Amino acid sequence: MKVLLTGSGGYIGIVTAPYLMERGHEVVGVDTGYYESGWLYHSGMRQPQLIVQDIRHLTAADLAGFDAVVHMAELSNDPLGQLNRDLTFQINHQGSVRLARAAKAAGVRRFVYMSSCSVYGIGEEGEIKTEESPVNPQTAYAECKVLVERDLAQMADDDFSPVFLRNATAFGPSPRQRFDVVLNNLAGLAWTTGKIAMTSDGTPWRPLVHILDIAQAVACALEAPREAIHNQIFNVGDSRYNYRVREIAEIVAEVFPGCELTFGRKDADNRSYRVDFTKIATHLPGFTCRYDALAGAQQLRAVFERIGMTREIFEAPPYTRLKMLRHLIATNQLDAELFWRS
Repeated sequence: MKVLLTGSGGYIGIVTAPYLMERGHEVVGVDTGYYESGWLYHSGMRQPQLIVQDIRHLTAADLAGFDAVVHMAELSNDPLGQLNRDLTFQINHQGSVRLARAAKAAGVRRFVYMSSCSVYGIGEEGEIKTEESPVNPQTAYAECKVLVERDLAQMADDDFSPVFLRNATAFGPSPRQRFDVVLNNLAGLAWTTGKIAMTSDGTPWRPLVHILDIAQAVACALEAPREAIHNQIFNVGDSRYNYRVREIAEIVAEVFPGCELTFGRKDADNRSYRVDFTKIATHLPGFTCRYDALAGAQQLRAVFERIGMTREIFEAPPYTRLKMLRHLIATNQLDAELFWRS
């Protein structure tokens, strides 16, 4: 397939593009370049042709000739979404729907949307969320995911097949690394400070998924028969990989010997949910998770050792999304709507 991948220069996109290319797809990337200065290590992976463009400027003419769009390019986490709620809705909701409409007008037949398990928000003790469970978004980021799913589902027809991948919390090493997701953050703290000082008691649940397993889910969504994915939602992960935050911290501490681990009191952040991943394992041909939290922590340690990672690198703006955007705004490189200044 000829695939347009938005967000191809991001944490997940930078590994997904070469993964798709290895499977025989022709990939063209689109990225606005907010985080291009963050390059933790060279992987040797082949990268696609890149269009440097904001998704808000893409037109149907830009999408002509593509068989599929994989859409990853949004403001990418809860803290970033809270920076400016109105702007988050303009980019993540309205921008994504506009892109899907342009894709449909251009004759693109398959649209893979990167959603998130954060749409579930809070779960009752013992409750496990499925794709049929009511959503309960707690942040602007999660609210936008719900709205995009709703609006794109209404666009589905015989010629346009959206599919929604609700990813668990991502982890694992990437050339364009993020240290603002839980396992990666704890691993970075363990390596650079020798301490993991949890501010909470670590009781909330988080499902985790490795970024290479997300890349695999994207490939399977592109390659599956239309009837298997048409207007379907898939939780992306493995039911075995629902962890309490405390367990994630303990796994990381095990991989980084000598790391001091402490816990705090119950946190004000009440987001806690467990997720069922049966549907993707049984209904999306070829998909199976290959990496658990232990494997991800071990991979991160190997990268840190290889590059001699320092605390300065760990704390650098490009590896924390909110920090980097604040830097670009403060240095007058981005305007108030997050467009590049000329």
